[in-house]
Formats: sequence, C-alpha cells, structure tokens
Amino acid sequence: MEPAERAAWLRLTLTPEVGPRAARMLLAAYGLPDAIFAAGRASLARHLPQALAAVLAAPAAPGVAGAVQAAERWLELDPSNALLTLADDDYPPLLLATVDPPPALFAVGRRELLRRPALAVVGSRSATQQGAANAEAFAQHLARAGLTVVSGLALGIDAAAHRGALRALDDGADASTIAVLGTGVDVVYPASNRALHQAIRGRGLLLSEFALGTPGIAHNFPRRNRIIAGLARGVLVVEAALRSGSLITARLAAEGGREVFALPGSIHSPTARGCHRLIKEGAKLVESAQDILDELRIDARAADRRAPRPAAHGALLAALGFDPVDLDTLAARTGRDAGSLAAELLELELAQDVERLPGNRYQRLR
Repeated sequence: MEPAERAAWLRLTLTPEVGPRAARMLLAAYGLPDAIFAAGRASLARHLPQALAAVLAAPAAPGVAGAVQAAERWLELDPSNALLTLADDDYPPLLLATVDPPPALFAVGRRELLRRPALAVVGSRSATQQGAANAEAFAQHLARAGLTVVSGLALGIDAAAHRGALRALDDGADASTIAVLGTGVDVVYPASNRALHQAIRGRGLLLSEFALGTPGIAHNFPRRNRIIAGLARGVLVVEAALRSGSLITARLAAEGGREVFALPGSIHSPTARGCHRLIKEGAKLVESAQDILDELRIDARAADRRAPRPAAHGALLAALGFDPVDLDTLAARTGRDAGSLAAELLELELAQDVERLPGNRYQRLR
C-alpha cells in the first residue's frame, strides 16, 4: 500500500466521529478513503450529517493528524506490525463476510493465522479452577488438531484458552492463538496478562480495531466480541454467568451462522448457568474436544501424530496403573492437590489415554 493511501485509511479509521458503519457506507459510495476526503462538503452531505461532512471535507484535526502520524511510526517500527483494511488480501475472509466488519484492524504477529480455520473459546473472567483447567485443555487439544484458538485476552477462561493453544505449539503443533483486544493493540490489559500478551505477540497474533494507546473502556469490549465471533467457525463457551459478555459472543456467532458449543457444569454453580441457557436454546453440549472436531468434520489424527504427548504425563500414568482409581487415592499416591490432578487428568482424557468413570474415578486406557 502506498504511503498516501495508508494515511487516508488511517485518517478514516482514527476520526472519532466516523464509526465502522459510516465508514463502510462512505467506502461503498466513493471507493477508497482518499476519494472520500477529496469529495467535498456538498457531496459528503448527501450521505452524512452536515457537521460530519464538514469534518471530513476539512484538513484533519490536530488530534487525528497526530494519531495518524503515531500509527505510521508504529507500522514502520517492526515488520510484524500491520494495518489490515477491507481492501487488503490479508483481511480475514470470514470476518469480511459478517454484517459489521471493521474497516481496518491493527495487527501484531503471525498474520497467516487469519486465513486458517479457527474456533473461539470464551467464558467467565471469574472462572473456577476447574473451568480454567477445562478451557486450557480443550484449547490445547483443538490447536493440536489444527484449529487456531481465538479469544479476548481477558482474565479467567480467555487467558486459559490462550495458554492452552500456546502449549500446543510446544507440543509441535503449527496452529496457535489470536487475541482480539478491546484496547489498542499496544496496550496490555489487564496488566496481569503482560507475559501472556508478550507470548502471543511473538508466537500468535494480537488484533484490534481500536487506535493505538486506547485504554480499557467498558463499552469497547462488547464491540470486540463481534470480531471474536466473526473470525471463527464456531464458539465454545466454557463457563458463563447469565449476564456474561460471552453470551453476546455466542449470540453473534449464532446470528452469523456459526456453530455454538457449550460445556455443561454443576447446576449449583452461577458460572454454569449461562452455558446451560445456551444449551436450552440450541447450543451443542460438548464433553470433549473431539465432540467439536466431529461436529466441524475435522480429522485430528494426522495432527496428533505430529504432536507427541508431553513426557511429563508419565508419572501420573504410572500412578494410575490400569485399575480404576478415585481422585483422593490418586492425590495420596502422588502427593499432589486434587485441582492440579484434575486438570492433568482432563488432558489425558481428551487425548484418550484415560477414561473418566462414574464416582469421580479414572482408568488408564493405554
């Protein structure tokens, strides 16, 4: 993209008064951003309120001009930094097909992930220990099978899903994870996810429609959710309360013709009620990552052969033996706490090395 064309895209994207819908309407009318700014006030007023037509017909305001210059410097700083516009071949095709695609996206990292099959994994920020373990194990298994895991880099389920996908990379998988941010792509939010933000920057992809430096603002996160839903073939909700933003992501996915999956939980847990509502409304109940792969008709066998299971599971498999064992007995044998054992057992269950039996017992299969 030529510098002048890029500057016009940035100005259109960074003008506060122009939202995504108005930008797409103008692009449909005039073609490219430079034609919009050259159209003149009278022409623009046929499509926009007079005040906004005047803003776009005049030279860029100092604040907008400064933001454009800052973005241009950022783009030149690192070859992994990019601006993806509706006119670019790199713009994600599934997102382009939605009703509300962002006119432009700031991206850092592995842009090739945008053209690969993906599944969104979302859920509660206040996740239970078991919920986070489930999200991590499901994401790892799905990434091993070749699906890019998309989430929002929030606390709880989102962070666990990203960690699971990155662990699949350590296992030899080629898929990874995309973090869609409700802040500027250069902003770490929440601050406790700094190490994860950096890991995704280097090994996955960070993506945002918001200007560089945009802080965490509450009303931006629901907007972010439409991108999470739009990038993926489906959405898995692991834990969600009845008022969780994850239900917005699931609704947007369903409206866009994507699959919605939900993991059931305890009938006594508030973080399971959102998942149970989704299941009542038609979401597919899943008990294993294989359920999702079967629904999406993805054969994971070749990917599994390339991704050996970590040798770290050997000690737990040895402690299991081949007779059914309950979790308390296993904790006594290994000297480990039940929570960490349950998380590792779930990984082994997803890998079909262990079967879970009634009464919270486990049996080794091979």
